[in-house]
Amino acid sequence: MEAYCVKCKAKREMKDAKETTFKAKGGKTRNAMKGVCPKCGTTMFRIMPNKNVGLQCSA
Repeated sequence: MEAYCVKCKAKREMKDAKETTFKAKGGKTRNAMKGVCPKCGTTMFRIMPNKNVGLQCSA
């Protein structure tokens, strides 16, 4: 999983990536991936898109 390292200021492949959740607005939860930068060892975090993004549109 590719994510942005804030310390290196570059996109890198996450090492030891694990899926996690966190609290979002309105009491909802969001999915994310958490891992480590292979170059500097800083924790990396990538917020994943919602699974039902296209279902919210109404005509």
